Amino acid sequence: MTPGTIGIYGVVLALTLLAFRVPIAVALGAVSIGGIMLIINPQAGMGIISSVPFNFIGNWSLTAVPMFLLMGFVCTTTGLTNGLFQAMRIFLSRMPGGLAVTSVAACALFASASGSSVATASAMSRIAVPEMLKYKYDPGLACGVIAASGTLGSLIPPSILMVLFAIYAEVSIGKMFLAGFLPGIVSALLYIFMIVVRCWLKPELAGIKIDEKFTRAEKIEAVKNVWPLPVLIFSVLGGIFIGLFSPTEAGAIGAILALLIALLRRQLTFSALKDAVVFTIIGASGIFAILIGTLFFTRFLALSGLPTELSNLVLSLTGDNPYLIIIGVAIIYIVLGMFIDSIGLMLLTLPIILPLAIAADMDLIWFGIIVIKLLEIGLVTPPIGLNVYVIKGALGGQVTLERIFQGVAWFIVMDVVALSLIVVFPALSLYVPTLIMD
Repeated sequence: MTPGTIGIYGVVLALTLLAFRVPIAVALGAVSIGGIMLIINPQAGMGIISSVPFNFIGNWSLTAVPMFLLMGFVCTTTGLTNGLFQAMRIFLSRMPGGLAVTSVAACALFASASGSSVATASAMSRIAVPEMLKYKYDPGLACGVIAASGTLGSLIPPSILMVLFAIYAEVSIGKMFLAGFLPGIVSALLYIFMIVVRCWLKPELAGIKIDEKFTRAEKIEAVKNVWPLPVLIFSVLGGIFIGLFSPTEAGAIGAILALLIALLRRQLTFSALKDAVVFTIIGASGIFAILIGTLFFTRFLALSGLPTELSNLVLSLTGDNPYLIIIGVAIIYIVLGMFIDSIGLMLLTLPIILPLAIAADMDLIWFGIIVIKLLEIGLVTPPIGLNVYVIKGALGGQVTLERIFQGVAWFIVMDVVALSLIVVFPALSLYVPTLIMD
């Protein structure tokens, strides 16, 4: 059996194991080690087990992952995000579909602090959805806006997916962060535009009209309640962009700042700190396990020669046309995104799709933003749609799963529009990094 044939069998077996809900790290690691043993010899497979994880985890850039996770969990467990929805509500609720617009803005800010789409959807579903249902909002709109807006955590920096892509593709984390700004803002604005137009044309979607008037004192109090998030976000990102510290160090700076702000506001308790650390350890361990599994998988595929053969096949069909390659990648992500979570999917496919992007001489920063946008869409598409299930779990029987998927369909359309803009206008992703870091 040739190495290429072993590679094909290995990919099919890995996908089969994933379909049976075998953990990604286990499935990829087991298939890869077995494949390497077949291609070379058992000693080579055992040697990779002992050397690869140690060498990879020693990568200094990876320290950004647990640190950004810790920053986000500290914000959540200490309550630094608690007043966010109310503050946005005070300033935006008088617009058509005001509470839904408020949810988009609140999710965007929360996502910037947490760096996690699932964490954003989980937190905001408990805060914003009950408020919208209270005012008789259409349940599909109320749940759909949180499911979709939660995905902004993948694109708006700091983002764990961006860190992982940058490390894997060997591009600048700082440039990836900068590249996500405009696409993230465009995605949020498209959501808001769609909500306002729909609620203007069909007011019953927004339920009871809200005519609340807030005093100047209430507005000032609302700003006081949310100042930690803008300060934290702009301190971390500003420090990166003016060169005070590297993107890798920024995670640690952000975690320390979050702790100091919580301490200053007297919200840092031992219980909150313990929960944040435990959640960070669990989250980082899962990510690192998947990373090691995908690293094994990369070595296995490289030895099989499958990525090179696949690249040559795709390029023979598409030439070096990046748009045709992107369409192919999009189909892969839309299909697999229905069954695999975003981090696992990205790390599973990068060994195969990165050689295609490199062979077509595509800008990897631009390509990375496209990949992350595709992963965002995968978080809300049926039948899995992880963010949809997070919201369903938080709400119990209040809203059916079918109703949530119906509500999120409008936002998927806006995501496709945003993705099209990112693909057609590369400057949307590349202008800000070129302006600041070149």
